[in-house]
Amino acid sequence: IVEPGAEIGAGVVIGPFCHIGPEVRIGAGSVIKSHVVITGDTRIGEDCTIFSFACIGEIPQDLKFAGEKTRLEIGDRNRIREHVTINPGTEGGGGVTRIGDDCLFMAGCHVAHDVIMGNRVIVVNNAALAGHC
Repeated sequence: IVEPGAEIGAGVVIGPFCHIGPEVRIGAGSVIKSHVVITGDTRIGEDCTIFSFACIGEIPQDLKFAGEKTRLEIGDRNRIREHVTINPGTEGGGGVTRIGDDCLFMAGCHVAHDVIMGNRVIVVNNAALAGHC
């Protein structure tokens, strides 16, 4: 399902059983494998690959979060493997989670709210980056 309002770039491939929310923007040439959920105000750069069962942009896992407007920005050429979760920011942390370019997120890892990550970072299997890193 690609909800009305989502912006899908040229050449993007979206596999079966995905849910792409209305505020999502996916850059040209990206590949979204089957069973991926991308929601919220989420911006994904060009030439990214997101593998099955990743959950990108769901609300922060922070008890203080009260539904305020926040976002998630993911740069270009990132590889997000199976069962990865990446949450948007919180109001208390600046309102944005930001991922640079050319990163690899191995299977099962978690990137919490308000993380600011540079370029060419590798997050290994099942690792978790806590909020405000």
